[in-house]
Amino acid sequence: MRKILTFILLAGLAGCAKENTKIVPGIVPNTAKQEKVVVVHPNNVIGEVEPIYLLPMKSPFLSRIDTGATTSSLDAINIKRFERDGEKWVSFDVENRETKETYHFEKPLAKRIRIKRIGDDEHRLQVEMDVKMGKEKFKAEFTLAERPHFDYQTLVGRNILNGRMVVDVSLSNTLK
Repeated sequence: MRKILTFILLAGLAGCAKENTKIVPGIVPNTAKQEKVVVVHPNNVIGEVEPIYLLPMKSPFLSRIDTGATTSSLDAINIKRFERDGEKWVSFDVENRETKETYHFEKPLAKRIRIKRIGDDEHRLQVEMDVKMGKEKFKAEFTLAERPHFDYQTLVGRNILNGRMVVDVSLSNTLK
């Protein structure tokens, strides 16, 4: 009986070896020369540029993923501070440059923060936004800045990435 079980186990292993397919995680470089490699990317691995939805807007923004940025940033225009029921609020407009979809937001002011830059520091207003990345919807804080000369209208920083996603800069547009 023992010889039969050993034979079955060895035959099964030999059958697997004939396949000549190796599955490796997407973040491990392919060092195999003659093997066919199937790259598997876990759902939480994203690339250097990914789409993000600023809800309730219908069209996504291509966003630069920046692991060096503490807080995410958003290109906003017509930024105005005002008071509502004794609380500090901010109104601003967001226009998707690609689709021309425009939306007017009014949000409570979360805080005013200082952005450290070479030469001059900059002060920005920060608000909490409803966002969707991939299949996940959540709230995240964004600083508001006029970014007309930047390639990407949103920058996703560590406040969104931490504990949620891993970045592989060799990838782009992994989220649907």
